[in-house]
Amino acid sequence: MFIYMSMKSMRVLVLACSTRPGALGPAVLDWLIETIKPRSAELGAELVPLALGDLDLPFLDEEEHPSSGLYQREHTRRWSEIVDAADGFIVVTPEYNYGMPATLKNALDYLSREWAWKPMGFVSYGNTSAGTRSVQHAKQVVTTLRLVPLGSTVAIRIADATENGQVRPTPALDAAAVGVLDELVRLAHALLPMREATRAGVRPGPLPGSYVRPLTPDDAPQVTVLQRCCWVDEALANDTLAVPALRESPEQVRQWLTTWHTMGLWQDGRLLGMVRTRRVDTDWHVGRLGVVPDHRGQGLGRSLLRLAEAAVEPDCRRIVLFTGPKSRQNLNLYQSEGYQQASLAADDGSIRLTKAIPAKQHLAESS
Repeated sequence: MFIYMSMKSMRVLVLACSTRPGALGPAVLDWLIETIKPRSAELGAELVPLALGDLDLPFLDEEEHPSSGLYQREHTRRWSEIVDAADGFIVVTPEYNYGMPATLKNALDYLSREWAWKPMGFVSYGNTSAGTRSVQHAKQVVTTLRLVPLGSTVAIRIADATENGQVRPTPALDAAAVGVLDELVRLAHALLPMREATRAGVRPGPLPGSYVRPLTPDDAPQVTVLQRCCWVDEALANDTLAVPALRESPEQVRQWLTTWHTMGLWQDGRLLGMVRTRRVDTDWHVGRLGVVPDHRGQGLGRSLLRLAEAAVEPDCRRIVLFTGPKSRQNLNLYQSEGYQQASLAADDGSIRLTKAIPAKQHLAESS
């Protein structure tokens, strides 16, 4: 299986769970953030500290089951947005009666999809067991929510590691904290394809385990690689290097990703294909249709083309696309899908092909 290490910045939610007045939790949270902040900058990870007490979550009060995603309460919708935006979690938790605090259990129970395929690390504190029984209790719950608990942990024995209500840093304790962050970020990257497949706006792709989602400027590095893989054949067939897709930098790709609606086909974290669309007057322009060479001949290009056609906006009268004059495979595909060559070539010598949108479709879209 091909695993691609995403260049996306990872958002790490650091949760302080205790709401007891005078609890050690805030001091542990402060120590943790200060300790791992330099390493988080190196890893490109954003640390977001949050005390569960600040959320004002009552005991679960939603009528529908969390798996439905139908939330009636404003506090649930707010919590859902916070968790959904995170790529991983570090939980700072005490141990109460051999278990985790009710605040943590309640916060976990509120949601379902938002937790799935995200890593969770633990920093525990306590007396006899340094809070480790709380972590073992929590792991039974988080795995049910498809969270992935880390092997690395930090366990703070209050009598040994604190002084005047503050955590006393030591090389061993600091190294353990950095180890949790390192493992969490690696796992967050590895699980990214699993997370994306569960998010809103994602649809199943034509291959087993594949999915299609909108591409964003953050996908510019992967799109740049895809273009340079796909458009080499275009350049060879037409005996020219003047192919924009081969010459664009990641920053140039990032810029056009903000102005075109672009859909990407993914499998196991790898971008297999893409197509972009946008409206120009009453024309629906389709471009940058490409599939990686080792997956051609499986109908992926045709599937992406039809996806682009299905997104046509109301009142558009025709679909327009371009290809090289000697790109025989492209021409065969487009002609088989009903495209006809325009009488005039484009300014750069490429062939313009058009396809009329049936009048019935216009009526259906405007009704």
